[in-house]
Amino acid sequence: MPRYASYTTTVVGAHSVPRWYEPLDRLVAAGQLLPGDFADAQLRATQAAIVEQEIAGIDIITGGEMHRRTHNRHSPPNAMLNHFWLKIPTLSGVTRPKPITEHDPNVFHPAAVCRGPIPEALDLGLVDEFRTVSSFARKPVKITMTGPHLLAAVAYDEHYNDLPRMMDDLAKLLHWNFRRLAEAGCKHIQLDEPYFTVATDKEVEAAVAAINLAIEGLPDDVHVMVHVCQGNYAMGPDYDGQIGHRYFDKGRYKADLVCRIECDGYLIEHDMAPRYERYLGDKQLAVGAVDVQSPNIESGQQVADRIRVHSWLAPEQTLITSSCGFNHLPRQVALGKLRAMVEAKSILTGNRQ
Repeated sequence: MPRYASYTTTVVGAHSVPRWYEPLDRLVAAGQLLPGDFADAQLRATQAAIVEQEIAGIDIITGGEMHRRTHNRHSPPNAMLNHFWLKIPTLSGVTRPKPITEHDPNVFHPAAVCRGPIPEALDLGLVDEFRTVSSFARKPVKITMTGPHLLAAVAYDEHYNDLPRMMDDLAKLLHWNFRRLAEAGCKHIQLDEPYFTVATDKEVEAAVAAINLAIEGLPDDVHVMVHVCQGNYAMGPDYDGQIGHRYFDKGRYKADLVCRIECDGYLIEHDMAPRYERYLGDKQLAVGAVDVQSPNIESGQQVADRIRVHSWLAPEQTLITSSCGFNHLPRQVALGKLRAMVEAKSILTGNRQ
């Protein structure tokens, strides 16, 4: 099992999405710009995301997932779901509205409809993403991927009529892509599963089996982490939600089942860390001590204090991250929070400059 150094800093995935994404998207729809123009803008936003993570001093970076969205509506599921559904022929047709949270019954996600078998070998673009980001990055690059549970549970299933079977086929597809990633030199892979709390125990047990299938047999030097959250992306009136709640926090938090995933560690919200004390074993835990639902920038001391409160967690098992992605936060706030994570690492390691 590969391990990161104590208090390694990493992001969950998404970086701040520029407000100009949406008007640019409208210009493309109106024929005033070409899709290639938007692709160029996404590449430049990716470069900016890389630079800001590296300027802040983050240890394991991403490309900010900037190419996975053309707007910030339904965020981040449109980048976690629709971006990948569109690459799978049997999921790429017309979407249907689907309610996704008990908190907001009038909020719907444009969900894909599965009308046929999911292929086992199909390029999801992860290798191209890794190569693009690595060509600009100086730090190690992590590639994030939506897990089989979220991909299946939010879609309408008109083919399998069996969620575990659908998740298993998605897991085989992910496994094929992860093997290609490892062959391309990627050493850091993350799966994202924010929908476990609202699901039944039986459903999550099947999801755990699917995730284990997806990551089975990867090389020993590849770090595999799983991000488990409860939907920390409701931020304000510009987005589809309200401040002050998590979209998917209704139900039992299933740390006991999560810890059956045969990965190297987990990324979680900091207030959920106590749920892992009995089950974590010798795996690592990335504590989401920076709150993406708060527009205020934490100090490094605040972040360090949120981590220290979990005194049961050994330093060699502790990593530092945020509670979720930064996509809905202004750029300067996201950058400030990244710097707070790095300052917290300096405080916790005793290496303050």
